[in-house]
Amino acid sequence: MSSTTEKGSVLPINAPLAHSVQPGPFTRLGLYIRLAVVVLGLTACLHSLDLLPTENIPGLSASPGDAEVADLCPQASPLIPQKNGELWEELGDKYGSDAFLARAVDWLSGAVKVPTPSFDKMGPVGDDPRWEVFAPFHEYLLSAYPLIHSTLELTKVNTYGLVYLWKGSDESLKPLLLTAHQDVVPVNPDTVDDWTHPPFSGYFDGESIWGRGSSDDKSGLIGVMSTVENLLENGFKPTRSVVLAFGFDEETSGLHGAAAIADYLLETYGENGFALLVDEGGGFGNQFGGVFANLAIAEKGYIDVRVEVTSPGGHSSVPPPHTTIGILASLLVHFEENPYEVKLARGTPMYLKAQCLAAHAPVLPKDIRKAIKKASKSDRALREAGDALFELDGDFRAFTGTTQAIDLINGGVKTNALPEQAWAVVNHRIATDSSVDEVKKHDTALLKSLAGDFNLSITAFGDELSQDAPAYGTLTLSDAWGTALEPAPDTPVDAAPYTLLSGTIKAAYNSHRSLNGDNIIVSPGIMSGNTDTRYYWKLTEHIFRYNHHNSHNESSLAGGVHTVNEHLPADAFIEMIRFFTALILNADETEL
Repeated sequence: MSSTTEKGSVLPINAPLAHSVQPGPFTRLGLYIRLAVVVLGLTACLHSLDLLPTENIPGLSASPGDAEVADLCPQASPLIPQKNGELWEELGDKYGSDAFLARAVDWLSGAVKVPTPSFDKMGPVGDDPRWEVFAPFHEYLLSAYPLIHSTLELTKVNTYGLVYLWKGSDESLKPLLLTAHQDVVPVNPDTVDDWTHPPFSGYFDGESIWGRGSSDDKSGLIGVMSTVENLLENGFKPTRSVVLAFGFDEETSGLHGAAAIADYLLETYGENGFALLVDEGGGFGNQFGGVFANLAIAEKGYIDVRVEVTSPGGHSSVPPPHTTIGILASLLVHFEENPYEVKLARGTPMYLKAQCLAAHAPVLPKDIRKAIKKASKSDRALREAGDALFELDGDFRAFTGTTQAIDLINGGVKTNALPEQAWAVVNHRIATDSSVDEVKKHDTALLKSLAGDFNLSITAFGDELSQDAPAYGTLTLSDAWGTALEPAPDTPVDAAPYTLLSGTIKAAYNSHRSLNGDNIIVSPGIMSGNTDTRYYWKLTEHIFRYNHHNSHNESSLAGGVHTVNEHLPADAFIEMIRFFTALILNADETEL
């Protein structure tokens, strides 16, 4: 090891200081003391400015703030299986081998090669032939996982829903429920040539598996199945039962798959019949200088608001001042000019997320850290913390408040005919501390005055709002598809299942990297979309949406999810299998 002088010459790191006379022992001691004071003073100064990480610096806290700030987000220790510790070690070694990598790639690649798209507005199972794509996928699972199909009990729900029961030896223990979905979003035929590798090829380039579903969500389903098959191969017999539930239309709201599975599970196991549930969701990645796992404990609500305008038609050569399309355009511009007010509220998942950032993010600006620390008692500090985070991180803002996005529009049939009708759909993701009714009231109030300017009568979500004079046309607001969803109940973070999952995440992260100690921060958060868990609320209050893979940041839909070039690094898939292994083993030996 060497160091460089100001002139660039290299000296051994242990070379003596360039003095003509070497200091005596007392002089040397005084020099060391002076140097120590200078170093510690400079270090503390840099630390106070948030310019220097504090890990491994003697005399300074290992957390970014003081102990009081660190207490905002207490962390579980890595939870390594004990009763099954030998098996955990054996499987850990196996997962690190080239032979297992090849096997895991084959499992996921084979699943991707079986196209299983689901489409909007599909007819009932048995009537709509598009559901039949799931039969070949079931055949693939049967051939790929022989021990699962010879050991676990399989129930098919509504033909294509899959529920596997791995019976434990102690039936008094509530089962662990692991869920995923078989379906994928369709591939736009116009984009096929844009794919680096064909969308259903399952191609492995030596680093990643390519194809639709490689990430969302066949990686989750195949990750669970691969884990269970490996545990069976190694003779593991669970004490706590494990249930696997795989829907087949999550990408189209789960109306035929998860909805039917939920009824079956509720009838079979009863309300609150499961210890905890883990479905697809957040991952982990770098945030403000630290590695954070986003453990989603809630989901936003959802509503698509249809905005429809009608007015008299006629020949376009004698047009009115505003056509229905022009009026609709004005209404939509008004939407975008008046976004929902976003506030950080105490007790919400994103507030808990902010506390974790304050406690553990090394390079979070000091003023934000201070404001979050005071936010529990000061409304002013709460506003300052929220506003600063929203400005610093647009994703944090989007996750915290109700959002709106104009995603569909339609109007007119011919250039020389005035359109009698024009409509658009505004997609809302509803903040966890809001409601469907609040969104309806907000949108109604937002457009009511503008509708009056165009002399339109209003019907808002079934209620007719009176007008003083005969109207020129109509404005109708409605739930576009009748699929409005309230925000999900928050999963408690002060309970054993949250601690179990937090420790499991840390153990899997460390195992994959051969690390010890605390190397990843687990933070509560939310899922940006909605999963099949919308139907499972009655099965357990401990619902977690988490995929253990590196998503770079909490909102990133990396790897081409829902678009061209979807892919997943094989190394990330191996780590997911480690995670599911740790979860099953830890749940088996933990009181929940």
